Amino acid sequence: MITIPTLIYCYDAYCGWCYGFSPVIRKLVEEYKGQFHTEVLSGGMILPENPQPISTVAGYIQQAYKTVEERTGIQFGQDFLWHIFNPDKSDWFMNSEKPAIAMCVFKEYFPDNQISFASDLQYALNYEGRDLCDDEAYRHLLEKYQIPAKDFYNKLHSNEYKEKAYYEFALVKQLQVTGFPAVLMQASDSKFYLLARGFTDYDILKTRLDNVIAEISAPADRSVI
Repeated sequence: MITIPTLIYCYDAYCGWCYGFSPVIRKLVEEYKGQFHTEVLSGGMILPENPQPISTVAGYIQQAYKTVEERTGIQFGQDFLWHIFNPDKSDWFMNSEKPAIAMCVFKEYFPDNQISFASDLQYALNYEGRDLCDDEAYRHLLEKYQIPAKDFYNKLHSNEYKEKAYYEFALVKQLQVTGFPAVLMQASDSKFYLLARGFTDYDILKTRLDNVIAEISAPADRSVI
């Protein structure tokens, strides 16, 4: 039985629109701190059966990143864009699996900072140009959060945490989320409210959240005497 509602943020580390949405969701969670739990679920957006080089999506991203910047105000870094505009020279093979496993590991250390870690992962990729399929892409975050490196990397390569990541992928599908970012509020075991599907401005998201909180908080018996 749920006594405190849970804000569920469905994202993927490789989702450019989620990167643009990061400042919005971080601001929202900070403003409403203590009013609900927050859970980040990785969606498994890119899970190729065979590794696919960055060249397979570079052409699309070359145009799409500009739209994300214009719509959200976020900036993509030159170190990231180098791979996008030089795909023949890049050694990137994009895959959502490892950053999703990293998120599952991180949750055990800092369950209340999931939004911050998701944002850090996306900044590492989209601005700093770190390859999230490379173990070394996470080392600076281990230092930031003071997470023991040996323990982290052991878990990153364990079947246990891989299974946790794939459980999240399945859960996102069960929630009928088909695109990212998506934000839901879970009010009870069976009651969910969809707050955002795709990039959503802060003011719109805040209004929707306030309406849901008001509905959840309203007395169950509304009969007029």
